[in-house]
Amino acid sequence: MSAKSLPPLQIAYQGERLAGVDEVGRGPLVGAVVAAAVILDPARPIEGLNDSKTLSARRREALDDQIRDRALAYCVAEASPLEVDRLNIYHATHLAMRRAIDGLAPAAEYLLVDGNRLPGHQLPGQPVVKGDARHPAIAAASILAKVARDAQMVALDARHPDYGFARHKGYPTKEHLAALERLGPLPEHRRSFAPVKKQLDLL
Repeated sequence: MSAKSLPPLQIAYQGERLAGVDEVGRGPLVGAVVAAAVILDPARPIEGLNDSKTLSARRREALDDQIRDRALAYCVAEASPLEVDRLNIYHATHLAMRRAIDGLAPAAEYLLVDGNRLPGHQLPGQPVVKGDARHPAIAAASILAKVARDAQMVALDARHPDYGFARHKGYPTKEHLAALERLGPLPEHRRSFAPVKKQLDLL
């Protein structure tokens, strides 16, 4: 079901300190899961906010700059690969989201969270399926999280160029799986994820 075919978004909050929350990096085999929370400023609108996956890297980076310049508040946070392994990816994702929400100044009063679950924060809010395509604050959060995580993968690629992280961003592509088999896991790899665990079991 596309975002356009979903019913109109009804929000049970009318104030200005509404935070959109989203994450990037649940599927990769390596690195942190990154979340962002954004409170947009109605007086300083940003054109072209949409699901980060639908935008080019150049467009995401331009919007990332605008969001950081114009938002009332924003915060990017993460849960480490160690936390992913210890908690599981579902709980680590919600931990990263709670950290992003807690980092907002001024604080949010209401949350719109991409997906079908709230992250267990004390603030009121609602989950929004396909939210990054349905509300600009969630789209803004998805862009900040995506740009931040992609930058982490480019930095990791500079340290370990044989794995191809700048290209596949840590997702389990053929290139990544072949490098993992050939070179073995790095400390940044998520040991609880099956392809990494398989290689560790062979050591």
